[in-house]
Amino acid sequence: MHFPKEISAYCPKCHHHTAHDVDRGRKRAASELKWGQRRFRRAQRGYGGFPRPKPEGRAKAVRRVYLRYRCKTCKYTVQPKSFRASQLELREHKG
Repeated sequence: MHFPKEISAYCPKCHHHTAHDVDRGRKRAASELKWGQRRFRRAQRGYGGFPRPKPEGRAKAVRRVYLRYRCKTCKYTVQPKSFRASQLELREHKG
């Protein structure tokens, strides 16, 4: 799927449509203090095996895409609702 690097979208801070830069949201490192990670580390301790079967095969065919819209006038960033796409390419709009 092709998506433009720059779009016109509503900015909640400017209160009208402005030009926005589009970039992909990237996943940050998971915190070791979160409950799920603590539970995972506890299950890994000792002589027991891995707590769940290892994933086999390749990655999922379709994954969630998170985009961030950054207003060019006030630099306010909005992350709209995600959507699914097999692959996403941000490219310059020809026009």
